[in-house]
Amino acid sequence: MGLLLRWVFAFVLLALTYNPTPWNYVHWSMANYSSSLSLTVLAGLILLICYIIYLRATLRSIGGFGMFLVLAVVLALLWVLYDLGVLALDNRDLNVWLSILALSAVLGIGLGWSHVRRRLSGQADIDDVDE
Repeated sequence: MGLLLRWVFAFVLLALTYNPTPWNYVHWSMANYSSSLSLTVLAGLILLICYIIYLRATLRSIGGFGMFLVLAVVLALLWVLYDLGVLALDNRDLNVWLSILALSAVLGIGLGWSHVRRRLSGQADIDDVDE
């Protein structure tokens, strides 16, 4: 359940930043930066902090190569769905949502991988040891 919540939060974070609807930070900030620059900067900084937390935890947990592997598996799954005729890629908006889904899978798995590894192996990850 924790891994699912981490993935959902990553999906929401990416979708809040950009999606094909007008309800996202990129469209909102481009339309409102002149009238409410302070609010635009504040929202951008909050999003940046969230991305730093996710990316730092993901890089520490699975590393760059692990991020590449998770993304490759998700993309291979999408390719299989396309080859089987389940998925059509001619819709631009669907492609953006699929990209958000793929990237959120990488971030969600990266943030929760230490918990999965601990349950599978019984070993805890320790980054800093106090002596």
